Amino acid sequence: MKITILGYYGGYPENGVGTTGYLVQSDDFNLLLDAGSGVLLELERHIDPLELDAVLLTHYHHDHTADIGVLQYLWQLKRGSRKHPVLPIYGHFKDPLNFASLTWPDATKGIAYDVNGIDLGPFKIEFLETVHPVPAFATRITETKSGKVFCFTSDTTIFDGLSSFVKNSDLLITDTNFFADQAGVRWHLTTKETAEVFDESNSKKLIISHLPTQRDLKRMLSETKDYSKNPNDIFLPVLGKKINLN
Repeated sequence: MKITILGYYGGYPENGVGTTGYLVQSDDFNLLLDAGSGVLLELERHIDPLELDAVLLTHYHHDHTADIGVLQYLWQLKRGSRKHPVLPIYGHFKDPLNFASLTWPDATKGIAYDVNGIDLGPFKIEFLETVHPVPAFATRITETKSGKVFCFTSDTTIFDGLSSFVKNSDLLITDTNFFADQAGVRWHLTTKETAEVFDESNSKKLIISHLPTQRDLKRMLSETKDYSKNPNDIFLPVLGKKINLN
């Protein structure tokens, strides 16, 4: 299993970097996990989007879905051979209006995923609803042939059950949007909370993501490391970087 980082900011793109998106690959299967602003352009640097097998959306906030519309236009308008006649886009059905927008005639088809889990190509995908202002789901993606596990928290504040859901991940990517001293209501993890989830889950490698555009990211990394028992296994995301779990 290989994961390519296509965007990692929360809220909006900046400095040539888009918001949330990851390309998850196994052999010749290409899964796009979330499609934030700027993700399609970065995706095109790695594969032809017509070679996608599926898209999976964790929730419908724009920094995770902004490029769905232009991806639909690409599938409608771009000349070339499509890998599939219609691109399946998997999303939850707790927001019927946004779910309906995933279907575009002769281009894409929205498919409601079973929150109890689905089999998708070479992957077994499990879901856990997070704590966020809209329905959102953390994902646990297991490559069937190797048993390798990639977990993504999606957007969430801290809650019981998150650490156990992502346990023993080979790669964990967390929504880390705040410093540890962030006051008030929080809908995202702090650096301290991310470190706690990482340590409690016994995951092998952590990448902090959904990062704030106007904060010192090196400080965010340093602070996360300071709260963890495994600081050498915690990293900032790098745009376009491929992480091979095999």
